[in-house]
Amino acid sequence: MRWLDVIHRFWLPLSVLLLFMITTLSLMPLERLPDVPGSDKWHHTIAYAVLMFPAALRRLPYLLWIAVFYIVWGGGIELIQPYVNRYGEWLDFAANGAGLLTGLIIGLLTNHLFPDRNRSVQ
Repeated sequence: MRWLDVIHRFWLPLSVLLLFMITTLSLMPLERLPDVPGSDKWHHTIAYAVLMFPAALRRLPYLLWIAVFYIVWGGGIELIQPYVNRYGEWLDFAANGAGLLTGLIIGLLTNHLFPDRNRSVQ
């Protein structure tokens, strides 16, 4: 699975890019939310699962601290949103946490299911 090796190798720039995208999209002032399929909570869950996946795939020793940073960052976004014509919601914060947990589990399961991937590039 070559794409897993790419994510493994470039986990940090990918994570920074994803965090930037989530932050930008979450704080962009809108007249109304765009019409997209699915619920707002699912969007939060998916976004934060994708954010957590690269670090979980990398199996970093400080993975818990990364998760704490992401949940605090997401909470900060929810606190700022009312000042940029958006709504901060506790359920969005909970969906972010559910997404982080989901991304963590998927990353760890991926490592378990594909243990012999080429990890020569650190």
